[in-house]
Amino acid sequence: MSTYYVTTPIYYVNADPHIGTAYTTVLADTLWRYHRLLGDDTLFVTGTDEHGDKIARAAAARGTTPQALVDEVSGRFRRLWPRLHVAPDRFIRTTDPEHVTLVQHILQRVYDRGDIYFGEYGGHYCTGCERFLTEKELVDGKCPDHQTIPEFVQEKNYFFRMSKYQNWLLDHIAAHPGFIRPERYRNEVLGFLREPLEDLCISRPRSRLEWGIEIPFDRNFVTYVWFDALLNYLTAIGYDHDPHWSDYWSGVEHLIGKDILKPHAIYWPTMLKAAGIEPFRHLTVHGYWNFKESKISKSAGKPVDVEPLIHAFGADALRYFLMRDMVIGLDAKFTPEGLVQRINSDLANDLGNLLSRITKLVADHFDGKIPEPPAAPCELAELARNLVSQVPAFVVELKLHALIEETLQLVRATNRYFESSAPWSLAKTDRKICGEVLYECAEALRIAAMILQPVMPAKMNELLARMGEPVERFLLSTGAVWGALRSGVALQSGPALFPRIDEKTLGSVLPELFPTAAAAPASDAPPTDLIEMQDFSRVQLRVAKILSAERLANTDKLLRLQIELGSERRQIVAGIAQHYAPEQLLGRLIIVVANLKPVKLRGETSEGMLLAAKADGKLVLLTVDADIAPGASVS
Repeated sequence: MSTYYVTTPIYYVNADPHIGTAYTTVLADTLWRYHRLLGDDTLFVTGTDEHGDKIARAAAARGTTPQALVDEVSGRFRRLWPRLHVAPDRFIRTTDPEHVTLVQHILQRVYDRGDIYFGEYGGHYCTGCERFLTEKELVDGKCPDHQTIPEFVQEKNYFFRMSKYQNWLLDHIAAHPGFIRPERYRNEVLGFLREPLEDLCISRPRSRLEWGIEIPFDRNFVTYVWFDALLNYLTAIGYDHDPHWSDYWSGVEHLIGKDILKPHAIYWPTMLKAAGIEPFRHLTVHGYWNFKESKISKSAGKPVDVEPLIHAFGADALRYFLMRDMVIGLDAKFTPEGLVQRINSDLANDLGNLLSRITKLVADHFDGKIPEPPAAPCELAELARNLVSQVPAFVVELKLHALIEETLQLVRATNRYFESSAPWSLAKTDRKICGEVLYECAEALRIAAMILQPVMPAKMNELLARMGEPVERFLLSTGAVWGALRSGVALQSGPALFPRIDEKTLGSVLPELFPTAAAAPASDAPPTDLIEMQDFSRVQLRVAKILSAERLANTDKLLRLQIELGSERRQIVAGIAQHYAPEQLLGRLIIVVANLKPVKLRGETSEGMLLAAKADGKLVLLTVDADIAPGASVS
């Protein structure tokens, strides 16, 4: 059994949680649940960072004490996470007595080894970043993250000999390619390290700041926030006194946003090295959520409150959107319209509707009990088995967006199988075959629900419970086996798993989330030939590879194509025979509309539509200009 220890940053309590902090925490929770699904020994830790200048100033501005302020705001984080179905094993606060003890212990150890010294420094101090910024980091004299002019501060403080470990850190990154990932952030850190590394100021005089952990070797100073906050990752596992701390540390993965890359990728590993502790295994960096091309964050003045989103759309639907729409490492765009499109298309139309259709026919024709399986499974079994076999790689490689999409492709393939098999008609002519079709559709849906359970734990547990499946912890290796669905068990009916979101619901939440957008004056009505973006976004365009092509008999226009689309194969009937010979098409990468309902053309099922350009009677297929895996989304 492997260990997997996942951490979020501990969130600074100078403001409430927002969609950015929610994303990182849901990502950690989802990865933790996937690793449990794979059978790993897991630990998930989050918490709050509660010391520093900003807290002291915020408390003074409100006429309260720093401790009262951090108790209040930290409590909001702790109350929010269960509402998002986030279940950390440990919630740590930097005001916890055991954390204070550990920080002082590590500081004393590094000081005794000669890597902390007393000196004087003057520089541009950003209160928002809680650190000194170099001239190169300033943009037009301002902090690029907070858009504020730093204060020039010159004072005597304690410094950590970080420069001593620059060459060691370069060598470590070179020897461990997965140390910082994705690769673009590894390269960014290497860019930082091309310049000489300065020593790190790690204290503040108590004459300027009382709210911090006292330096153990000089009571006139308190600890600088990074040398305090980063050590929470060790406090949480009982460093140096819990007998299992090293087991979890060997499997640690830190999740952070790219705005705190430098402290985690440079300060933290050099601090660990100086303290004689092995560096972490993985630092995984994600991008920003943007709204109207601007970063969503409290520091940028554009926070998006999570509470109205949960109230309007549900926690699991929000989790699904966050995990599906961000590729780890890249920025993503957040809009309520995009969230609604995901809910209505993926969750209501594809997933929830499949459950409803199966449940209704089982209730109508099999007394509400799951029918007997066929002697030989249909093509859905192979799709499901292939998907299950790929789950570990998707999780380890942090391709959750791709895993979710491939799982929805299984659901969509099941919907197509349901349509083409027409069990509602079979119920009148061949009850046995009808039952076998329903069993296989239910089994594919069950396996999809197991794979999506870490993303949407409450809703997928509800779905599995309706199928008579236990909702306690299960393992992928034993649970997601084709044919494990028990026939004769009652398939419980219930309300729609994911109700469609209407314009009224969306309109009610917009003013609360984006007051300026909601208050914008209405424009003139667009011409009737224009469509809204959300209408176009319903069309799913994907790259497909042509595996075979042949002419249909008795027609000079139609070709029958077999295509590869991710983990599935489909058939498309296309009217391109007068423009392309079958042998010209083999191996081509084309663009297809992937979410059309199957239709019959000349007795052949067509499961999609290819895209082509036409002018002056000439038709040309749309293709891609570089090799890319079949199934890739077109955006």
